[in-house]
Amino acid sequence: MADSLAPGVVRPLLGGRFGRIYRYEELCPSTQRLLRENDPEGAVAVAEEQSEGRGRLGRSWQAPAGTSVLVSVLLRPPLEAARLPELSLVAGGAVAQAIADVTGIDPAIKFPNDVLVEGRKVAGILAESSDGRVVLGIGVNANQTREQLPADAQTEPTSLRLELGGPVDRATLLSAILLQLERAYDAWIRGAA
Repeated sequence: MADSLAPGVVRPLLGGRFGRIYRYEELCPSTQRLLRENDPEGAVAVAEEQSEGRGRLGRSWQAPAGTSVLVSVLLRPPLEAARLPELSLVAGGAVAQAIADVTGIDPAIKFPNDVLVEGRKVAGILAESSDGRVVLGIGVNANQTREQLPADAQTEPTSLRLELGGPVDRATLLSAILLQLERAYDAWIRGAA
């Protein structure tokens, strides 16, 4: 099962509590819809491809099957609703750190929810909250070729494959993202308390 995000590939790589509930589909409308109302904090939903992936402001997020990291993470922050928009930046920093750890590339964060490499978008974060829960949707362009990236994107896109000159292991990247996100989230909660 080469370059898969299936549970049997990713679970052995997980180093924290995020991902203990790990829902996986090869194709789904949106990973967000795989999460259940009563799931605990840290539940994760992953897909190889989404048919209705979304970005900020209702923009579509599309990627060929098996080329991206497409994940939603359920959080239940014990903070007032006014603080929740900060989670996009917390997640952006965690994704940027995970990319740096796995690839050696040094990405930048573009407020409020993009991760860039040399000014080109490599990842996006969408945080949606309701009733005390936040779902962080994260999409990372991992192994797309130039032809597979959208031509009409608002910010010029890139992929880690293009930046590195070769493919990246998506399971390793996903596990790094979940670990960095958990650490950044915990630090954010501690700092807000």
